[in-house]
Amino acid sequence: LAPINPLYTQTVAFSHYNHIAAQLPIDAKSNKMVTGGTHDQARQCLENIKAIVESIDHVMDDIVKINIQVKDMADLAAIDDVYSTFFTGELPARTVVGVNDIAQGAMVQIDAVVSNGEGTPPQK
Repeated sequence: LAPINPLYTQTVAFSHYNHIAAQLPIDAKSNKMVTGGTHDQARQCLENIKAIVESIDHVMDDIVKINIQVKDMADLAAIDDVYSTFFTGELPARTVVGVNDIAQGAMVQIDAVVSNGEGTPPQK
């Protein structure tokens, strides 16, 4: 499971969607920030999201929207390198925002919206 924070809920269901709280690159087993650069931190954020998604009986391909906050936009290629490995179908809509600071000194944090499948399938 993803790391638990007593100040917020990991996911909230509303209407046809589950909103997943922004995930920091914290390993749930050690409860420590992952080191090794933006690539490794992005992977941990996505692993945390995957754990939450699976805990509500969904898969990563049910994600319809991803928001990525990154401290250095030059690191976007490293994030992209790991990002697509988490999806097997169509990639979700995505927003990337460069920010000045992220909690606990992280280089990246990611949040997501999961479709519960009752709506209209995505159209191109």
